[in-house]
Amino acid sequence: MPRPQSCAGPFAGPLTRDGDIAEEGKIGPGSLADPERGTNIMLRKSLACGSIILLGCFSACSPGPAPPPFTPGLGEIMTLTQMRHAKLWFAGQAANWPLAAYELDELHEGLADAATFHPTHKDAELPIPELIDKIMTDPLGQLEKAVMARDGSGFTQAFDAVTEACNSCHRATKFGFNVVTRPIANAYSNQSFQPPQ
Repeated sequence: MPRPQSCAGPFAGPLTRDGDIAEEGKIGPGSLADPERGTNIMLRKSLACGSIILLGCFSACSPGPAPPPFTPGLGEIMTLTQMRHAKLWFAGQAANWPLAAYELDELHEGLADAATFHPTHKDAELPIPELIDKIMTDPLGQLEKAVMARDGSGFTQAFDAVTEACNSCHRATKFGFNVVTRPIANAYSNQSFQPPQ
């Protein structure tokens, strides 16, 4: 019974011309171990088998199509925005105006990310970028003026206006059940909101 063809080359024993392994001890005419031509053919078969194996390895190792880039969900962006909102409040209450300016800038970036990555939302009647522009631009501008002026009472009024604008945006996107308020407790006990001395 003929054995299957092998890519093991000379280690499996001599091969016959039709690719089967010759019976043990049978070397000579009819086998690839025929001293006159067997060495050449055996070398070619070994190289062919090796090439096929290498080709298989390289094609299995190819990276294929790149996975799509990660896009944060709107919920993740809004959770970070909520964190910035809270930190902005504590920075303003501590009159740490550089930190308040930083958190306000981060708040702007979060809203820009929401507009960029989620320009539409399933229940919103207007695109997210239009809602942000229409509802958030003026209150955020007023808050920025208060922070730049280092105006504590102006900051409180403008912060409350931004908070109400957040809630208006939530209502416009059918998320009115998500109500934002002024923070009452600092969840960031590992951060000082006082201005550095």
